[in-house]
Amino acid sequence: MFSDYLPYYRRNLKVAFPVMLTQVGASLVGMFDSMMVGHYATTDLAAVSFSNAIFFMVMVFAMGALMGITPLVGYEVGKSQTDTSGNDTSRAISSLLQNGVTFTVLLCVVMVLVLSAVIPFLSYFGQDPEVIAAARPYYILIVISIVPFLFFCLQKQFLEGLGNTTAAMFITFFMNGLNVLLNWILIFGHCGFSPMGATGAGIATLISRLLMPLCFTAVIFFRKQWRVYLRLFSRQAASWKQVVRLLKVGAPIGGQTLLETFTFTVSFIFIGWLSKEALAAHQVANQIADLTFMLAQGIGAATTIRVSHQLGKGDLLAVRMASNASIHLCLLMNTIGAVFMISLRHQIPMLFTQDAAVIDIASKLILCAGLFQYADGMQTVGAAMLRGITDVKRPMIYAFVAYILIALPVGIVCMFPLKMGAPGMWIGFIFGLSVAAVLFHFRFRKQLQRLPNRLTENQRNTNGAPTEH
Repeated sequence: MFSDYLPYYRRNLKVAFPVMLTQVGASLVGMFDSMMVGHYATTDLAAVSFSNAIFFMVMVFAMGALMGITPLVGYEVGKSQTDTSGNDTSRAISSLLQNGVTFTVLLCVVMVLVLSAVIPFLSYFGQDPEVIAAARPYYILIVISIVPFLFFCLQKQFLEGLGNTTAAMFITFFMNGLNVLLNWILIFGHCGFSPMGATGAGIATLISRLLMPLCFTAVIFFRKQWRVYLRLFSRQAASWKQVVRLLKVGAPIGGQTLLETFTFTVSFIFIGWLSKEALAAHQVANQIADLTFMLAQGIGAATTIRVSHQLGKGDLLAVRMASNASIHLCLLMNTIGAVFMISLRHQIPMLFTQDAAVIDIASKLILCAGLFQYADGMQTVGAAMLRGITDVKRPMIYAFVAYILIALPVGIVCMFPLKMGAPGMWIGFIFGLSVAAVLFHFRFRKQLQRLPNRLTENQRNTNGAPTEH
């Protein structure tokens, strides 16, 4: 059994490892902001926490919507390996990129308008006035940063569909180093600058995100095998039908990620009602949980790529084996993450703050975060498996049930009527994510039985594209 899966472990890890590093790198930007701002002032840490909670609720929808391009490109790549229509495949892939740019422009406009509309109402969320005062300039800066960041996401998802996951890794880590350096300069006031606290962190994030898509564009342009997709751009390839196709696949993915993030965002608001120390502690625990979540997302991204490639080839056995291999790898990562969090739950908060009250609450929340690693990892990989076969509509419904109807109500009841405080919300997370994991995996197993019929249906499709469900 192990020998059968060994080639799949290797292939999945080869794709997953750079994605995991990229995802961890992206998470580290927020974590370094929190760590460095936390050592500047607890109020500024709470401000960064509050701002990011609102910002990421919107941004993850846009990021999720752009994920739709990966399985569509991946399907075309897999298909090209079983037929001789190489030029037609290149044009199909180029069309996805060209219309993906149009889709991203529209997405940026909508996201900026939505996020900007919140600015006048920041003081209505029931947070400490000092937190709101520090949060407003930081929030405005990260809203501006969403435009270059989404173009980076488009380029990243496109290359992941082609099977390349290393370019984004190098760019992300280089920009993270720049972000940390700028944080040190602007937050604490070095090299002739005055200390800016949370505002300095916002400026550092904006500068690094502006450079990310520029670096990616240079990489694509100077790589011959990728430059061909830019050269095939044409007026004839511009198609609102293709943009709508990207929307049909991407919007449910974005909706699913939005629901999950909404659950966590609301939790920040509720926990903020307890105290600013509880809110800061929640941010600390959330940052640590994000690291292991990004590892699971890396495996999930590799799963989407590998499954979509095998589906394009029509190799259903490989679809099953690749998905099972990802489950095994994720369980291993979950175990390592849980042991790390539980054993170091008292030491980890000290990296973020010296406030004794924050450290005490955060240690309890990190314990809870360690306990929900398996549910979080399994639901992440389960959703990625479904994305690989472009089954995206039903998972969004499952996400609504698990996150909104189960996780939040259970968390609220544990927090307030049962008087468990902030740890009560994390208990709700455990319940909700466990339900999501079961539903996603059950759905994938059911869809595996239908794939032969889907492949026959796709062959009748004029463009050979996988149908969306």
